[in-house]
Amino acid sequence: MKVLIIGAGTGGLALAHLLKQAGVCIAVYERDFAPNADTGGYRVGISPAGSRALKACIPGELYDLYVATCARSPRYFNMLTEQLSEVLSFDVDAADPNALDGEKNVVRKTLRRVLLRGLEDDVFFGKALQGYTSNADGSVTACFQDGSLARGDVLVGADGTSSTVCKQRLPDARLEDTGIVSLGGKIPMSAETKALLSDKMFKGMSLIMAPMGFGAIIHSLEFADSRSDPGFASRWPDFVEALDEDSIGWGIWGARQNCPRDPSGLNGQQLRELGLELAQDWHPHLRALIHMTEPSTIHDVKVRTSVPPTPWACSNVTLLGDAVHTMTPGRGAGANTALRDAALLGRMLVEADRGRRPLVEAIHAYEIEMLRYSTEAVQESKKQMDANDLAHRPIIGTVQLAFMRSVMRTVNAIPALKRRAFRQMMRVRGEN
Repeated sequence: MKVLIIGAGTGGLALAHLLKQAGVCIAVYERDFAPNADTGGYRVGISPAGSRALKACIPGELYDLYVATCARSPRYFNMLTEQLSEVLSFDVDAADPNALDGEKNVVRKTLRRVLLRGLEDDVFFGKALQGYTSNADGSVTACFQDGSLARGDVLVGADGTSSTVCKQRLPDARLEDTGIVSLGGKIPMSAETKALLSDKMFKGMSLIMAPMGFGAIIHSLEFADSRSDPGFASRWPDFVEALDEDSIGWGIWGARQNCPRDPSGLNGQQLRELGLELAQDWHPHLRALIHMTEPSTIHDVKVRTSVPPTPWACSNVTLLGDAVHTMTPGRGAGANTALRDAALLGRMLVEADRGRRPLVEAIHAYEIEMLRYSTEAVQESKKQMDANDLAHRPIIGTVQLAFMRSVMRTVNAIPALKRRAFRQMMRVRGEN
């Protein structure tokens, strides 16, 4: 069996590794022209469930490299007011001490570089898909914009949001605008910038709940231990310079109707000014982070979500990751769900390759299960970022915010409720 994978993102590369280790012939086609192309975004959060899925896909040596190139794991998940008062805080180590390697922060470009290792002869760059054709003999042919063709037994669309494969495979599938606009940037970590964060903020991930439905995220990335570890340099000398510099990242979002102007199309300087305007009544430390951020690092982010599709007739063309279930970053579940897809689809294809079940039946089993958990993740993620939510309205939003903060403070004070809330949060990110 030969599997064609369209897209060299996190999910597509994880799937490629699993299949290659099982002896399945694979070829990955990526529209970027080079491995080091900017894949967008700064940081991706990998939950313990995401790490387990990744570990099931890639060789042990490569998993060690993944762990070594991650930033220091966040110790806390904090929910704060815009004045940095705590309403709820989870101690991740205490809540889940047995989690595999804990919560992870990794730079997206570095993760891609890690996952490309060992696939140098299997990934073809500069290959933008034009479409595919299903052949009379049951095979499928991928047709690329440069006129080249590739033939295989299975085609997997792992080509992200606005997937070319999805547009042909599921023409009725659609994305919808959440009505939420977002911008964010990052700033080098220094004694001055570190002093702007409390100890829990510095050691964790913090979400800000502000009036009128506005929200923000603050996270710190530290790679100092890996850079100074002689064992890292001797084991992976070609990755020392790939480690990102220590930094503090921030993002702000809110309903488009409540923003003084849409961030789309604004340059870095204009985005910084907009960020300061949105945070004008927030804690001075939050405003200082935005003010000190180099404009070239500030970008707007489109917050869209897929509309969960109904089950479809199965074939030897299937989808994984954002290609079929783009979700908002509201629950941090996107990359983790893609890794879950890769591990599940990989297992099903290996079973088919070894004759344990028919190919289309194996793909159907994957799609039914994938649709079940991804639909929940999409819906839960949208709840956190939907401009139609009452939180974005002037009067009732104020009442709702006060109520939510009160409930969270109660949960924060009662250990049993806190454990339950933590389990619910992690379930959307793949934990059973």
